[in-house]
Amino acid sequence: MHDNPIGQANNSFCKFPTSDDVENIIDLVLGEINNDDKRNLLEQEIYKLFISQCKNIKEFIWQNSQPLSLFPGASTCFSLLHELRIEANFVSSDALHEMAQICKDLNTLIISNPTLPELFSLIDAQRNLKILKIYNSYNKKGSNKELGEALIRKGNTLKCLHLRPVGTIPPSFLTSLINITEISISSDGIHKDKEIHKYLSISEFPNLEILKVDRLSCFEELASLIEKTKGNISCVCITTVNKSAKNTDMLIKAIANNCPNIKYLYTYLIPQDFIHVKSLLLNCCFLEKLAFDSINFFANKNDNIGDELLDILTKFSPKSLKDIAITEKWKFSTISLENFFKKRLLYSFDIIFDSCNHDQHYFTANHEYMVMKYILEGVISQSNCDYSFLYN
Repeated sequence: MHDNPIGQANNSFCKFPTSDDVENIIDLVLGEINNDDKRNLLEQEIYKLFISQCKNIKEFIWQNSQPLSLFPGASTCFSLLHELRIEANFVSSDALHEMAQICKDLNTLIISNPTLPELFSLIDAQRNLKILKIYNSYNKKGSNKELGEALIRKGNTLKCLHLRPVGTIPPSFLTSLINITEISISSDGIHKDKEIHKYLSISEFPNLEILKVDRLSCFEELASLIEKTKGNISCVCITTVNKSAKNTDMLIKAIANNCPNIKYLYTYLIPQDFIHVKSLLLNCCFLEKLAFDSINFFANKNDNIGDELLDILTKFSPKSLKDIAITEKWKFSTISLENFFKKRLLYSFDIIFDSCNHDQHYFTANHEYMVMKYILEGVISQSNCDYSFLYN
C-alpha cells in the first residue's frame, strides 16, 4: 500500500487505501485480465472490506464511482472526517446525499467539477466548514445560483475560499465572507466580470492574509479591498490576461500603505508606477518574493526604462528580498543589472518573458551572460534564463 495512506482504522495495522492502492491491488489480482465488470466488482469488494473495518478516518479522497457512503459501516468510517476531496464527475447523487447525512464536521472540503445539487447539501450540512476549494470547468455555461447561496450561508465560518473560476456563480456571496483570511478567485474569460468587480469593491475582508486573483483586471477594486484590511496581508498575487488594464498604481500604493507584513507580491506595473515602488520597498520591510509584470508596454529601441526600476530595487530593497522577477519589456542595461547584483545575495532572479512578441526580445545574450556570471560566483542560486549560448 501507499506509504502515506489516508485514513486510520481502529486496528493500527490496517489503514484505509488510496485509489492508487486499490488499483494496484486489482492489477495484482487480475493481472492482464481486461474485463471492466470483474475490475468493478473487485474494486467494490475491496472498498466494502475497508469501510467495514476502518473507524473514524480523518481524511479521504473520493475519486471513483463506487457508492462508498452506501456500503455497510460507512456511517462509522466517515462520521469524523476532517478533510474530504471529491471528484464530482465520478460520484452519484444518492451517494452524495448519504455522505451529507453522515459527515457534518468537515474542516476542509475540496470539490472538482461541482455539477450535482447534492454537493450543495453537503456544504450546508457542515457545522464549522473553514476551507472550501471548488475547481470548475472554464467553459461551463449556465448559472450556479445554488452554489452562490450555499456560500452565503457559510460566510461566517469560512476562512479560506478558492473558486477557480468564479464563472457561473453569482458574486454576491463575496460580501458575506466577513471572516475570510485567504481568497483565491479567477475569471473564466467567458462571463461578464463587471459584477465581480462591483462586489469586490464593496466587500470587506478585515482579517485577510492571502489574496490571489487570476484573469481579472480590477486593480482599483482590489486596492479598495486592501485598504479595508487590518494590515495582516502576507501574500498578494494578481495575474490578468487584459494587458490594457488601468489603475495599477492604485494597487501598489494601497499595498505600500496597508500591508506592512507582506512577504510575496506578484502584480503589474507601467513605468509611471516606478515612483511608488520606493514606498513599497521602504514600508514593506518583510518582502521575500517580488514579481513585476508589464501592462501593454514596450520600450523604445534606445530607451533603457528598466534602469530606473533596477536602481530603485538596488537602493531600497529590504534585506529579506531574495526572490525577484521582472518583465523583459522594460529594457534595461547590463550595467544596471550588474550594479543590482553587486548589492545583494539572491535565491532566484527570473525574467518574465513576453511569449506574444517574437520579433523583439530585450533580454539578450549579454544579459544572460551577466546572470550566469553571478550564478557561478554564488550571488544568485537559480534563474529561469537560458544559458545554452554559453556552451555553443
